[in-house]
Order: sequence, then C-alpha cells, then structure tokens
Amino acid sequence: MKSTANISTDPLALLALKARVNSEFLAANWSTATSICNWVGVTCGSRHHRVIALDLFRMNLSGTIPPNIGNLSFVVSLDIGGNYFHRSLPVELANLRRLKFLILSNNHFEGKISSWFGSFVKLQILDLSCNNFMGVIPVEIGNLPSLRYLYLHDNQFSSSLPSSVFNISSLVEIVLARNQLSGSIPSIPFNMSSLRRIDLSYNNLTGRIPSDMFGHLPRLNLLTLSVNLLSGPIPMNLFKCQELEQLSLSVNYLEGVIPEEIGNLTMLRILLLGRNNLKGKIPLEIGNLPNLDYLNLANNSISGHVPHAIFNSSTVRVISLSLNHLSGCLPWSTGRWLPKLERLFLDINAFSGTIPTSISNASKLTDLDLSYNSFSVYIPNDLGNLRHLKQLKLENNTLASTPSTPEISFLSSLAYCKNLTFLRFDANPLVDGELPKSIGNLCTSLQIFTASYCNIGGNIPGEIGNLSNLIRLNINNNELIGSIPTTIGRLEKLQGLYLEDNKFEGSLPSDLCRLQSLGFLYLTSNKLGGPIPACLGDIISLRELFVDSNKLIGSIPSTFTRLIDILQVNLSSNFLSKALPVDIGNWKVVTIIDFSENQLSSEIPISIGDLEDLTHLSLSGNRLYGSIPELFGGLIGLEFLDLSRNNFSGIISKSLQKLLHLEYLNVSFNRLHGEIPNGGPFASCTIQSFMGNEALCGAPRLQLPPCTSNSTKHSRKATKLIEFILLPVSSTLLILALIVFFFQSQRKHSKQQIDQENSIGLANWRRISYQELHQATNGFCESKLLGVGSFGSIYQGALSDGLNIAIKVFNLEVEGSFKSFEVECEVLRNIRHRNLVKIISSCCNVDFKALVLEFMPNGSLEKWLYSHNYCLDILHRLNIMIDVASALEYLHHGQTILVAHCDLKPSNVLLDEDMVAHLGDFGIAKLLGEEDSTVQTITLAIIGYMALEYGTQGVVSIKGDVYSFGILLIETLTRKKPTDEMFVGEMSLIHWVTESLPCALTQIVDANLLITTKE
Repeated sequence: MKSTANISTDPLALLALKARVNSEFLAANWSTATSICNWVGVTCGSRHHRVIALDLFRMNLSGTIPPNIGNLSFVVSLDIGGNYFHRSLPVELANLRRLKFLILSNNHFEGKISSWFGSFVKLQILDLSCNNFMGVIPVEIGNLPSLRYLYLHDNQFSSSLPSSVFNISSLVEIVLARNQLSGSIPSIPFNMSSLRRIDLSYNNLTGRIPSDMFGHLPRLNLLTLSVNLLSGPIPMNLFKCQELEQLSLSVNYLEGVIPEEIGNLTMLRILLLGRNNLKGKIPLEIGNLPNLDYLNLANNSISGHVPHAIFNSSTVRVISLSLNHLSGCLPWSTGRWLPKLERLFLDINAFSGTIPTSISNASKLTDLDLSYNSFSVYIPNDLGNLRHLKQLKLENNTLASTPSTPEISFLSSLAYCKNLTFLRFDANPLVDGELPKSIGNLCTSLQIFTASYCNIGGNIPGEIGNLSNLIRLNINNNELIGSIPTTIGRLEKLQGLYLEDNKFEGSLPSDLCRLQSLGFLYLTSNKLGGPIPACLGDIISLRELFVDSNKLIGSIPSTFTRLIDILQVNLSSNFLSKALPVDIGNWKVVTIIDFSENQLSSEIPISIGDLEDLTHLSLSGNRLYGSIPELFGGLIGLEFLDLSRNNFSGIISKSLQKLLHLEYLNVSFNRLHGEIPNGGPFASCTIQSFMGNEALCGAPRLQLPPCTSNSTKHSRKATKLIEFILLPVSSTLLILALIVFFFQSQRKHSKQQIDQENSIGLANWRRISYQELHQATNGFCESKLLGVGSFGSIYQGALSDGLNIAIKVFNLEVEGSFKSFEVECEVLRNIRHRNLVKIISSCCNVDFKALVLEFMPNGSLEKWLYSHNYCLDILHRLNIMIDVASALEYLHHGQTILVAHCDLKPSNVLLDEDMVAHLGDFGIAKLLGEEDSTVQTITLAIIGYMALEYGTQGVVSIKGDVYSFGILLIETLTRKKPTDEMFVGEMSLIHWVTESLPCALTQIVDANLLITTKE
C-alpha cells in the first residue's frame, strides 16, 4: 500500500503543475486517460515507474511552481528553463534529494535563494540564470559536494561573494556575471583542479585580484572579471594557469604594467585588458602567443613602440590599441603576415611615419582606424586591395595624396572595396588635390564620406550623384570652386550636407529640394548668389539651415515657414531684402535665428512671440522699423538679442525685464527714446548696448541723461489712455477670444502640444566619454541604479557641471541589445517633442553602448500608481494621459517617418519636476515609411498591453499604440495592471471594466480617487 501511495503522488504533483500553468498543449497532452509516463516531457524509471525526469524546456509555459512538485521524490533531472514561470520557488523543492540537474534558467522567478539549496547533495548542475532572484548567494551552496556547473548570472544578487562556493572541489564552471555583487574576491586558495571557467563580469567587485586564487587552477580555460571596480596590479600567479584561452580584465581600475610572464599562456586566444590604468610597454611576449585571436589593450596609458611580432601574427583577427600613448613607426611588413586580421584600431596615439603599403596584404581587413596620429607622407593607393573593407578612418594626421596626378589618387583605388560604408580622411591638410571623377565608382553602399580641412581644390565631380546610399557628405573647409553639382539631388538618402567654407559660386540648385531626408544643410562662407529656392521650404525634415556669408539676393521665401521642425536658421551676411516672413511663428521649436547683415525692411511680425524655445535672435544690420514688440517679454528662454543698426523707434518695453536668461542685449543705433528699464538683464548692460539712439534716458551708470518729469507726465497720460480707451476694448476682445477658445480648445489641443515640442540640437550636442559616465555614477554603483530593463540598466548620474542625467547602459551580451541601441538612437535622433524624453548624448564603443538622457526627477507613472508613498489626483492623471496622447500623436502623425512605440506601459511614462509626462524607451520601436502602415516583427512588447494582432502575428502598426494607450488609460484610472492575477481565462482588464459599467463604476475606479474627491 505504501508503494502504491507513493506512486500516486507523481500524477497528483504533475496535475497540480498543470493547473498552475497556462498551456493549451499541456492541457491536452497531460490527460488522466493515459499513463503519466507517456506525457510529454515526463520520463519514468523502468523499475518503479516513478517520474525520474521532467523536461519542459522552452515550451512557452507561463505560471507558477506548486508546492506539490516536491512530491516527485524520484526526480533526478528537473529542467523548466526558457519559459515564463514567475514568483518565488516553493520550499518543498528541498524534498527532491535525488536531484542531479536543476535548470530554472530564462524565466521570471524572483525572491531570495534560501539555505535549503544546500540540501541537494547529489546536485551536479544548478542553473538559475536569467531570472530576477535577489539578495545574497547562500553560503550553503558550498555544501554541494558533487556540484560541477553553477550558473547564477543575469539576476539581481547583491552582497559579497561567498567564499564557500570556491571550496567546491568538483566545480567545472562558475558564472555569476551581470549581478550586483560587491566587495572583494575571497583571498583564499581555489583548490579546484577541475575548474575551467570563472565569469564574475559586470558586477561591482572591488579591491585587488587575489594572487592566491590561481595557485591551484591547472585547467582554468576562461577568466572574465571585466566591468567591475577592481584595482591593483595583474597578479603574477595568474600566469601559472597555462591552459587559459580567454582572459578578460577590461573596464576596471587595474594599474601597473602588463607582466612579460603573459607569454607563458601559450594557449591564449582572447586577451582583453582595455579601459584600465595600465602603463609601461607592450611586452614582446604578447606577439609570440601562437594562438592569439583577439587583442584589446585600448584606453590605457601604455607607451613605447608596438612589438613587431604583433603585426606578424598569423592567427590574430582583432587588434585594438586605441587611446594610448603609443609611438614610433609601423613596421614595413605590417599586414604581410596577418592573413586573418579583420579589425585594426590604432587611433588616438602618437604613431608617426608612413602607412606601410604592405598593410594591403591583410586581405580580410574590414575595419582600419589610424585616425588622430601623426602619420605622414602618402596615403597608399594599394588600400583598394582590401576588398572586404567596410570602414576606413584616416582623419587628423598629416597625410598627403601621391603627387603623380592632380587628383586624390587613393580614392580611385577604393572603388574595388565593394563593402565600404564609412570613409573619413578629414584634417589632412597635405592631401591638396582634386576629387577624381572616379569618386562615382565608389561602392554604392557608402554612407559616410568626410574630407574637411584637406585643401581639396577643383570642382565636385557630377559623378558624386552615383553614391545613392550616402547619408552624410562633409567636404567643408576646403578650396573647392565652381557650382554645386545638380547631381547631388540624386542623393535621396542624404541627411547631412556640409559644404561650408569653400569657394563655390553660382546659384543654389533647386535639385537640393529633392533631398527629402535632409536634416542639416551647411553652405556658409561661399560665393553663392541668386535667390534662395522656394522649394527648400518643402524639405520638412530640415533641422539646421546655414547659408550665411554668401551673396544671396531676393526675399526670404514664405515657404520657409513650413519648416515646422527647424531648430537653427542662419541667413546672415547676404543681400536679402523685403519683409521678414509673417508666419515665422510656425517655427515652434526653433532655438537660433540669425538674419543679420542683410537689407530686410519690415516690422517684426507679431507671430515671433510664439517662439517659446528661442535662445538666439539676431536681426542687426538691416532696415527693420516699427517698435520693439512687447511680445519679446514672453520669449523667456532668450539668451542673445541683437536688434542694433536698424530703424526701430518708440520705447524699450519693460516686458524685456522678464528675460532673466538674457546674456547679450544690443539695441544700439536705432531711433529709440524714453527710459531704459532697470530690472532683469538691463541691470548688467552697458552704454554700448544703447548708443546711437535719439533720446534715451536712464541710470547714471549708463552715462545717459536722467529721465525728466515730462517723461513721467507722458507715462501718466499713456496710463489714462490705456485705462479709459484700450482696456474696455481689450476686455471685449478677451471675452470673445475666451469664447472661441472654449469651443476650439479640444480640436486644437493636440496641435498645441506638437507646437511646444523641444529638442537639443546638434549645436548643443555634448560629447561625453565613458570616463565621465563612470565618474557621474560613482562607477555605475548600485545606489545610482534606477532600474533594469530587457536590454540593460538605467543609472542616475551628475556630470561635472552639475547636470543631472539618466544613463541607459545596454547589456551587449543580451540578444537584441545592439539592435535596440540602434533603434533607440535612430528614433531619438529623428524626433523631438516636449512629451518625449530628450537624448543628450550617446557613448558608443566596441564593448560599451549607452544613451545619455534627460533625468526625470519624479520617476515613472508606475511608481506613482503603485507606491504607497505617492498619490495622484484625477487632474494629475488626466494631464499625464493628455501628455502621453500628445507624444503618440506626434510619433504617428507629426513627421514624415511614422514611429510605432510598441512598448507603451506605465514604467515608460516618466515625469519631470513639473509632473509633465515624457514618453521614453524606444528600444523596440518601429519606424514605418509613409506608405507602410504595418510591418512584421519578432520583438514583442509586454503581454497585456499589446493588441491581439501584435501578440499573435507580430504585426506592428500605430493602431497597436492606440490600443496600448487605451489599456494604459484604464490602468491609470483603475490602478489595476492588465497582468493582474484576477485576469485569468477569458477575463481581462477590458472585459472587467466593460462588465462593470455603468452600474459598478465605483467598484473599479481607484479608491484613492474616491478619497481625494471627497476631500
């Protein structure tokens, strides 16, 4: 009877699991009509017919683990990895004393790991990776004498490393990467003769790497301690591990020299020591490592020459020595013995001499970066032999083109590089040649071509129009002549055209209007004449337009006011005439306007008062007249205002005292009179700002006559006039305006939100290094961590100038993180709106990618909804929803490229100090073309927020965002998540609300709203 009872517990345990799991497949297969030994994923023993293995790996199961699972007392192997199980583990698991293999990886388990894990005395594999476990790693794990593989990576474990783990002599692999472990590595002998892999990377470990740990690890194959806070020298005992194939100590604070004993590691394939404080020379022995595949010593303080043997390695694929103090010449045979070399990074050093022609023998080379050195003499024409080359960077050297031809000959040779996408050779002033017609033969995949500051002369060949995929063309600050070729209009993907500081003549070709993706047009300081083509106003993608310091004539085209997303406009120092554009107020997000030194003649349009983001306005040196508008007082962000040398008359309005950020003011040489205000920016002005006017008076410090009583009398008369005449009329108009606004506010609200969008333009873009980010976050410490997402972590930081920022650091080992980084950069680069999180900068390297974003001090909507310490009233919630709706309307309809956010949820709605909502996290967003209303995707958003067709078919459209917005709105008013446990089977958040209306409204609305309403 006892045996029968025990056997019956197995079906009951499995049926309990089936009841906790959402799976139609298990519901059909695990039937009591058949033996459990025939159930999918179940293996029974041949003797007792008890369950000995349960394998449900990657069966798309969702649910929790029931306590009954502990009754499978004969189970040896339990594998439920790659599913969607959640919550904590039941303590009854400790009853599975026969377990040898426990695999729970890639789920959503949470909670702490209890001491009962130490009871699995037969356990050989423990894999809890890629979950949400937290707390300390229990010391009892050290009591597992048979454990061979320990995988705890990609969780949220904190505290220090338990030394007991390193006393398990049977261990083969230990992986604790990407947690929040702190403290030092235990300084004890690691007596584990079988240990082959140690990975403690991406934690917060501090202190020195203990020398004791390597004395008894004869079979160690991989050691990864990268991205921690480790310091001190590289321990000598490490080089006793002669089977080591991969050594990664990068992104730490290691110091001292690289020991020459590294040559003992003859099996080493990957050596990563980048981003430390190492100094001294590169040991000769590194070049003699017979199996070396990947060498990264970048971003240290290493000096001296590079050993010739490194450039003669027949096995190496990647050499990265960037950002050091290396010097000397490259050996003449560089590349001759590098048959497998794919990527060579020597940038930002002090190399000199010639670029060896033998480098062209490295036939598999895809990336070559020699920029920011002192290379001289000629750019080899043999570079064209590198047929797989994708990126070539030679900028900031003293290189020249071969003198055998007036043309830049090496460009012709690059026509054989059919994969070339990135070509830079800026700031090589000795290049001094002409662009060859063969430039049109360069690979059509070329996207970036920059050759500024190279003394290039001659014309731009018309063949440049063949580069159909070009995104950016920089040939500014050269000696180019002739006209701008009309064939540039064929570069329909071009986003940036930089031709400033040359000697171009002729008119602006109307073919430029075909560049409908153009965002940045720089034609400053040339000899261009004729009128400005009106069709430029149809390039609605334009963000920055600089055509100043030319000989342009005619008027400013009225079509320019269609550029509603323009950020900076500079038309100064031309011969433009007639009036300022009446509808200039359409430039809602413009920050810089410079029309100075022209022949413009008109009053300042009233609509200029709508430019709330304007910081720089220069209208000096024109023939403008009329009064200075009082509306200027509403431009509260204005920092620079120059109205000098015009024909303005009247008084200086006291409304300008409101411009508290104004640093430069100049109204000199006009026909102004009356009193100069004393408040605001006027308090720091000097006489230079006001000289050359008719009858100004003011404070003695301005060396002007004091204001007389006449002016006071005049002021009183003006006051009476306003009081008895203008005020009644204004009141009537105000009442009428309010009536109109009342009926039209709902229709216009969305447009007003788009008009208030704000952005940080390229001129304000900040270059922020990894070191700055590291310092801003105290080494990416846990106290600065704001949250962890699918593709990385978000930290709060403060730059050296006091600017608070949020840093989104991408975990590059997570599949899809590279794509997520690229998508988020692409989206945030192309959109800007007051209700979207603003990007300040990015930091992108081979092994580190991060976005620097505007910091939102009030956190997320999720925090305000579900924390007991916060409460939102109904007005706040509605305002937040209106902000989110405004952001979505802009993404869907406010620009040429439609953007589907695809991940709308409370945690992605962030609140600034004024509780204004900003939509963030575009990591899985999709960009839709004008004709593509839907696309297919395999990247899914959070279940519960996505529309049915998105979740089941992978179809993405802006309609999916609208659905998600509806869910978000309901959640905001009910404070109930769509993934709440109450929603099982056919019951969902939408069904719950629908069934509760209208009779049970008070039962579903957030109780906090009822309380605040009563109060």
